[in-house]
Amino acid sequence: MKAIVYRGKNDLRLEEVPVPEIQAGEVLVKIDTCGICGTDLKKIKEGLVSAPRIFGHEMAGTITKIGTGVTGWKEGERVAVYHHIPCENCYYCSVKAFSMCEKYKVTGTTAGFEPSGGGFAEYIRVMDWIVEKGMVRLPEEVSYEMASFLEPVNTCLKCIRTARVKPGEIVLITGQGPIGLLLTQIAKLHGATVIATDFIETRLQKSRQLGADITLKAEDPGIQSTIKSLTEGRGVDLAIVATANSQVVNFAMESVRFAGRVMLFAQTHLGDISPIDLGMVCAHEKEILGSYSSSVELNHEVEEMVFSRKLDVESLISHQFPLDGFDKAIDLALHPSDTSLKILINMRD
Repeated sequence: MKAIVYRGKNDLRLEEVPVPEIQAGEVLVKIDTCGICGTDLKKIKEGLVSAPRIFGHEMAGTITKIGTGVTGWKEGERVAVYHHIPCENCYYCSVKAFSMCEKYKVTGTTAGFEPSGGGFAEYIRVMDWIVEKGMVRLPEEVSYEMASFLEPVNTCLKCIRTARVKPGEIVLITGQGPIGLLLTQIAKLHGATVIATDFIETRLQKSRQLGADITLKAEDPGIQSTIKSLTEGRGVDLAIVATANSQVVNFAMESVRFAGRVMLFAQTHLGDISPIDLGMVCAHEKEILGSYSSSVELNHEVEEMVFSRKLDVESLISHQFPLDGFDKAIDLALHPSDTSLKILINMRD
C-alpha cells in the first residue's frame, strides 16, 4: 500500500509499505479521509520523535477485515477511529485525567513502524482496545470528511469544559484557524460572548460567520485598550491560547480580568518556556489552566454535535489532497494562505 512515511525532521516520503497484519481482536480499516493536525506538523517540523513513522490520527474509513474474536462489527461498515483510549481503571482515570493514563499514551492504531496513528496511509491496523471502545459507527448521512473531525472536536469540547465556560462570560480566543473556529463555536454553544483574534482577515470573517461576537486584528497596537473598553475596563473572563506562539501567553494574561482564567491549548511541547508575571497569578488571582488531547467521557456527546450538524465542521474544510499530493498539503498546512483552513488527505481511487 501507499503511505506517507516520516523519515526525520522535515523529511516525508511517499512510499510503498506492507499492508499491516491484524491479530485476534483487531480490525483492518481502509482509510478514506484523514485530517492534518497541528501536533503532527510540530513533530515533523521540529523532528520531535524518532523515525520511521506514519502519522495521521483524524481518520475515517471502512472496515475491510475482522480479526478472530471481534464481535459487534462487520466488514464494510463505515467508521471513525480514535487512536487513544484510556484504561479507565488507573489513578488518573479515577480522577478523570484520562490523557495522563499510561494506557492512553499508547497509540492503538498503526500503518506500520512505531504506532503513530497511521491515517496517512491506505490501511490501518486497529488494536483490540480501540476496537472495543474507540471506533465509531457512522450514520449513512455522515460523510467521511465530517467524521474525521470527531477527535479534534473532542479536544476542543474538553478544553471548553476544563476552562469552566459559563453562560454570559466573555471569552477571548486567540487564533482562528480550524481549532480556534471550533473553540469559538463550542464557546458560543455554552452561552459565552466570544472575542476572536487573528492576523488573517478572511479567518476573522469566517469567525464572525460562525458566531464570534467581536473580531480583532491580532497586530492592532491598541488591541488591549479595545478589549478593556469592551469589558467595562476589567478584561475578559477567560482567554484561550489557541496558537502555538508562546509569546501570546503574556498577551492572554494581560487580557483577563482579576481572578480570570487563561487556558493554554496549543503549548504541547515540553520545554516551551515563557516568562510570566507571577504577581498576576498570586496578587491578581489569575488562574493558568491547560487542556491536552481528548476525553473518552465526551465521545458520545461529540458524535451528537458533529453528526447532527450542531457544529459546522464542513465549512472549515478548505482543501483536500490525494495521498500523492501530500507535499503540497503539508506545505500549505505549515504555511497557511488567506484561504486555507482545515486540510484533508483522502485515499480515494
